[in-house]
Amino acid sequence: MLDIPVAFLIFNRPGVTRRVFAEIARARPKRLLIVADGPRSADEVEKCAAARSVIDQVDWDCEVLTNFSDVNLGCKRRVSSGLDWVFEQCDSAIVLEDDCLPNHTFFPYCAELLEKYRNDERVMMVSGNNFQFGRERGPYSYYFSCYAHIWGWASWRRAWRHYDVGMSRWPALRGASWLQSLFDDTAAVCYWEETLDRSYSGHIDSWDIQWVFTCLAHNGLTVSPNVNLVSNIGFGAEATHTKDDIYGVAELQAGEIEAPLKHPPFVIRDKDADRFVFERIFAKEKERPGLYRRVGRRILAALPSPFRNSVAYLRSRLRKSMERHN
Repeated sequence: MLDIPVAFLIFNRPGVTRRVFAEIARARPKRLLIVADGPRSADEVEKCAAARSVIDQVDWDCEVLTNFSDVNLGCKRRVSSGLDWVFEQCDSAIVLEDDCLPNHTFFPYCAELLEKYRNDERVMMVSGNNFQFGRERGPYSYYFSCYAHIWGWASWRRAWRHYDVGMSRWPALRGASWLQSLFDDTAAVCYWEETLDRSYSGHIDSWDIQWVFTCLAHNGLTVSPNVNLVSNIGFGAEATHTKDDIYGVAELQAGEIEAPLKHPPFVIRDKDADRFVFERIFAKEKERPGLYRRVGRRILAALPSPFRNSVAYLRSRLRKSMERHN
């Protein structure tokens, strides 16, 4: 049996819920905490009820706790409030959403690392995700990243206590240089400024960007496995956010991680791995033209004055030429 509690976040998709629950049942956790959102309309009442009924299949010695909402709170409010509740009950927990299908080795991997780094404030979470597409980052079982990938993860109450769904500290940090020192990449800095702005202003109904911000702002590290351990099976029309696979990560194959784990001797972030994730995943969000304008402005501002003047002159000439052409 699994000593670490498992938190299972569900909504209105009984099909994927059953598949993920089957893997949880295989791990047989002693405590299972279920967080469920309420239906958005009358059409979803039956689907939500069907998803919740999956939990009736618990047939092992297990304490089951439920946190069900009668009304629809939405992704941001439901998941954030649900995880607040989870970490009120538990000092640490493994977290799975209804579309995150884990390999069976994901559970002992999380359990071992939750214990190993329990009192290490530098480490804020353990992820089951690997988006290196076959590239190994060192000879060990895992490496450290600044990215909080949440398709199957685990953490501690000590880390979650820093979480603030309203991102109240973002305005004070926004103009500081900490993102630049963290990424040393103008495109990445602009991307995250834009993303955090949109989340803070309420343009994104999600809870996870706030968790990314929490980890980044505290220089927190994420344990990332050298093999992907969780497959997201929820892409499609019924998904809230993952409707289109523009990143090539839908149903990314989940493999096994070998035991015993090989632990790296130092707790140091792998910047090359993080740079690859940014270029392969985040930088593909080309639907944000404002991001690239801001990158251009930052690069221009960093140029010496004579070069800035030359660029401004060339842009002026080009604009006039295009006006005459039109």
